[in-house]
Amino acid sequence: MSDQGFSTKAIHAGWDPDGRTGAVNVPIYASSTFAQDGVGGMRDGFEYSRTGNPTRRVLEANLASIEEGTYGRAFASGMAATDALLRATMRPGDHIVFPNDAYGGTFRLIDKVFTQWGLTYSAAPVVDVDAIREAITPQTKLVWIESPTNPLLNVGDIAAIAEVAHAAGAKLVVDNTFASPYLQQPLTHGADVVVHSTTKYLGGHSDVVGGAVITNDEQLDADIAFLQNGAGAVPGPFDAYLTLRGIKTLAVRMERHCDNAEALVEFFSSHPKVEKVLYPGLEDHPGHAAAAKQMRRFGGMISVQLAGGREAALDFCARTKIFTLAESLGGIESLIEHPGAMTHASTAGSLLEVPDNLVRLSVGIEDAADLLEDVRQALA
Repeated sequence: MSDQGFSTKAIHAGWDPDGRTGAVNVPIYASSTFAQDGVGGMRDGFEYSRTGNPTRRVLEANLASIEEGTYGRAFASGMAATDALLRATMRPGDHIVFPNDAYGGTFRLIDKVFTQWGLTYSAAPVVDVDAIREAITPQTKLVWIESPTNPLLNVGDIAAIAEVAHAAGAKLVVDNTFASPYLQQPLTHGADVVVHSTTKYLGGHSDVVGGAVITNDEQLDADIAFLQNGAGAVPGPFDAYLTLRGIKTLAVRMERHCDNAEALVEFFSSHPKVEKVLYPGLEDHPGHAAAAKQMRRFGGMISVQLAGGREAALDFCARTKIFTLAESLGGIESLIEHPGAMTHASTAGSLLEVPDNLVRLSVGIEDAADLLEDVRQALA
């Protein structure tokens, strides 16, 4: 970990211009296998691209650097990263605590897959440290939070939750996808592990799917690396290259995302058809104090609840022209979705079910005036 600024590390960490050609960008090493100098004589540790690829190695070093971590592992998707981390840390009979408004895919993996393996779980609000403490049992091995959460944008105090988890002998995992490493670095606040869907803000252009796990724990990294190779859910070299390309502009993109989001929040906050605005930058947001303490700015994600219920929410989603109705988030283009029917459909009927009048917006980097006009006409 160097003392360089974020943008410098985002652009340079993990790669120096190629010594032979002078190439400024890391090459796409589109090779499945690597010649060896005699049996066992691997060149720079490379033998087979599932085990390790030069482009992926640069991405992993870069991810570790921008998260102020020591070890980074890249995966084929955020869910592949989540799966590997759970398998590396949990055993039958173990218990996990996660948010009561967690991402639907995380909930589905734990509830539908890992419970068959003997894992048990409890859900608690990330804004309530005492509730998290009460949810922990003697079998708890992980406390897993999203901050901000998806899609209700609740913010947990990472340092306080880390203290509670560690007192119980558990590790704290922070899904940092919504914030991105530019806005928040959980390892510096006491978290043990950071996970990302690199598909989102890190890739930033809606053209690559990926995931990552970053930690300072050498043994945990070794366990994750074993699964990364053994199970094989790795990104290809072109995916790694695209993600690196996106990271280089992360800082400037996040500033624009935040600028645009703040303009929209101001508009929504005074609109009669908007029942509630969920955004950590609002002073009356329950996680505002924690967000102000641990985040650089408050992010590009907004959720709103419409006064007219489900039908009003669906109508709003259908009427936007610049905001594209689509799942995912964190790209340069603005997206809108109805979580209850889309990304969080798997939580229906559970403790994690989201309000049916909720709309989630991923605010892009278009001109703010155009985005404001788009939501204005969609609500008219």
